[in-house]
Amino acid sequence: MLLRKVHSKLLVCSKYIGSFLLVNFLGLLAFGQQKKAQSVLVSGLSNLTQYVDPYIGTGFHGHVFMGANVPFGAVQLGPVNMSEGWDWCSGYHISDSTIIGFSHTHLSGTGIGDLGDILVMPATGTVMPRKGKLGKPESGYYSLFSHRDEKAQPGYYSVNLKRYNIKAELTATQRVGFHQYTFPASDSAQLIFDLKEGIGWDGSVETMIQKINDTTIAGYRYSKGWAPDQRIYFTAIFSKPLKGFAIYEDSIVQKGNSYTGKRTKGVVSFTTKRDEKILVKVGISPVSIENSFKNIMAELPHWKFDTVVAKADAAWNLELNKVRIEANDLSRMRTFYTALYHTMIAPSIYNDHNGDYLGTDKKVYKNAPFNNLTTFSLWDTYRAAHPLFTILQSEKVNDMVNSMLAIYKQQGTLPIWHLMGNETYCMPGYSSVQVVADAYLKGFRGFDTALAFEAVKATAMQNDRGVAFVKKYGFIPADSMVESVAMGMEYSIADWGIAQMAKRMGKDEDYQYFSKRAKNYSHYFDPETRFMRGKISDTAWRTPFSPFESRHRKDDFAEGNSWQYTWMVPHDVEGLIALLGGEKAFAKKLDSLFMLKAHMGGEASSDITGLIGQYAHGNEPSHHVTYLYAFVGEPWKTADKVRYILDSLYSDKPDGLCGNEDVGQMSAWYLFSALGFYPVNPCNGLYVFGSPVINKATLVLEKGKVLQINVKNNGSGNKYIQRMSLNGKPFTRSYITHQELMNGGKLEIEMGSKPSKTWGVNKKDWPYSENNKSI
Repeated sequence: MLLRKVHSKLLVCSKYIGSFLLVNFLGLLAFGQQKKAQSVLVSGLSNLTQYVDPYIGTGFHGHVFMGANVPFGAVQLGPVNMSEGWDWCSGYHISDSTIIGFSHTHLSGTGIGDLGDILVMPATGTVMPRKGKLGKPESGYYSLFSHRDEKAQPGYYSVNLKRYNIKAELTATQRVGFHQYTFPASDSAQLIFDLKEGIGWDGSVETMIQKINDTTIAGYRYSKGWAPDQRIYFTAIFSKPLKGFAIYEDSIVQKGNSYTGKRTKGVVSFTTKRDEKILVKVGISPVSIENSFKNIMAELPHWKFDTVVAKADAAWNLELNKVRIEANDLSRMRTFYTALYHTMIAPSIYNDHNGDYLGTDKKVYKNAPFNNLTTFSLWDTYRAAHPLFTILQSEKVNDMVNSMLAIYKQQGTLPIWHLMGNETYCMPGYSSVQVVADAYLKGFRGFDTALAFEAVKATAMQNDRGVAFVKKYGFIPADSMVESVAMGMEYSIADWGIAQMAKRMGKDEDYQYFSKRAKNYSHYFDPETRFMRGKISDTAWRTPFSPFESRHRKDDFAEGNSWQYTWMVPHDVEGLIALLGGEKAFAKKLDSLFMLKAHMGGEASSDITGLIGQYAHGNEPSHHVTYLYAFVGEPWKTADKVRYILDSLYSDKPDGLCGNEDVGQMSAWYLFSALGFYPVNPCNGLYVFGSPVINKATLVLEKGKVLQINVKNNGSGNKYIQRMSLNGKPFTRSYITHQELMNGGKLEIEMGSKPSKTWGVNKKDWPYSENNKSI
């Protein structure tokens, strides 16, 4: 019955051609080709997508998505290389020259591969319906390509497939992938829909494809991977009637126009003239085939490919214009705006146009009153990406929290690392707690606050993942589970956030209880070695011990060693200073972190990259560490380290990220630091100053407010803040509050070549951990 209904609707809509209004952008900027351009002011509503280079991060271990999408869209439509492995977690790496097709879902910057759903590959001639083996083109449909024949920009991707001389062009709406293929003259032009293929760990479990009419096919793909039970439905509508349609299970042809199997492929064929364009609209849904069709009708009822490209570009420009900067060179502009672009690939929409979505409990929730989102890489993104959203994406923060609260109601805890309606239980901690607490403490109220506190408390009072030991002993015994120190220290950070929520809500008993638990990090501190380390009991440490040791997922830490984790106390820096023997001892040990030989003992994790001594910028536990000098009155040391990282560990080249992008976190660090400040403790509403590299910035905030940042006398030799003013008044603090930022106004920063003897030095101007004031 469902398919008959869809069939009827498709017959009607296939004749419908709609139109969209293009958004006109003013103030297009002209640049010379020289690398060092004169200072460029971005003013008005500007064409900022020109500075976004999707190739940045496709080299080294960046693992970023390459392809066409819109901000926070459900569809990430892009190429998939034949190669597999860690550096192909997104399906694409700059070193590759093979393409097996274009899939509709991708991850960006993760350390594990998944998704790659609904792969489409154009071809001509007689080809086997499988990807094939490298060097043996007769074994499958893959093609070689050259980066010279590629074009990538926000919302658009194109490439020429050498084997077939087919030009592939891609664009997207939120839930629809739009393909345009320019074919040579052929009586065997075809599009292969391979429902077997996925990326990384992803493997198909059940797949179905069927012909609806002479311009439409539909189906679904269930798969198992990092997300253990992923489900995606699709409808594909073609701009030209099909000449033929064949179904395969692996490479074995099947009878009929509908088939359900494990490795199903569908091949649609056409006769084409030279340079004839075949267009395909592919709607996806987490709920049903019918909804995937409705998504097409709602978002893409016409066949105007260029209009959709322009609309996607407009959507990106609208978001990018929330931060307009002036910088000294084109490279800085490209690095900055590509970073901003990367922060808006995820979290991604995980509901249909009508509001329906698939819950973690595999129930369909109809017409949800919020935009349900997925791809929450929380262990990474709670540190800077989510605080960035509270400044630039205020309207989406409530959706993010509501999505997490829905997950709580469905699975009994807040998400850990949530992907496509699945809990992956990946990485230590319960880091969504910090995100929910931060939103509440910053005044967001577009969610049920009573439910929010219930959720954070219930998540922290479970008995899984070592929490039972936390409740019983205050620490997780090292012989009870791997990554015990990492897990316990992350819990301390989250518990601090719960305590602050309880305090704001007048729940004194909860405040006292979780404040005590927030101090549990101290159980892992060994006063003899002066490092955090694994503990067996109240009186015994795990041995042998080396602060340099890091064995990937086999020891007490997660993607790090004791040198890095000793500083993982962003919520109680004063407490850590006391453990280390006071301010001078703290600063001296922090100096040592950056000066020690950059090596890792044992089977080091490949995530530990971007090393400066033992500091590892390529992985998230280190991201706040450079800013800790401000807590002991030495902000110039923060400036030294931050400026070095901005200049040396980021660039506008394909290898311009020194580690996994991690769903926006690496880029969020850059954005904050380039503007001049960073949220050391994501839950206390303070941002610590470092060393800005922009000359001017205009931040468009909520309620029509604007923050202007003017940086005077900036340059490579002038990296130290000398003095500052906020709205014309002297500002001597080395931190600023969230509320001060969101009030808007004008922040003036003057730079110099030598450390200031006064700015940020006096103790009254130091940042602090527990904020007793309004944030």
